[in-house]
Amino acid sequence: MCGVTERAVQAIVTDLESAGYLTRSRHGRRNHYHVARDTSFRHPAEAGHEIAGFLDLFADLRPHHGSAPVPATHPGDHDEQDND
Repeated sequence: MCGVTERAVQAIVTDLESAGYLTRSRHGRRNHYHVARDTSFRHPAEAGHEIAGFLDLFADLRPHHGSAPVPATHPGDHDEQDND
């Protein structure tokens, strides 16, 4: 838990979508998101840099040797359930 409300997350996603950082598409009852990695940062100090490098910092966060593996889904995620 990080203490961010669902409403705050919705506002953040809407802001990122309107700024062109991601696109949202609907598949049935689920939303799917695509990150536009070639988008540049908005702040003038970083304006010449694409967000791809920043995202890559987090893309390869493997657990340290001896740590428990990180699950592909978190408790509460609905993707782990397949109700036909």
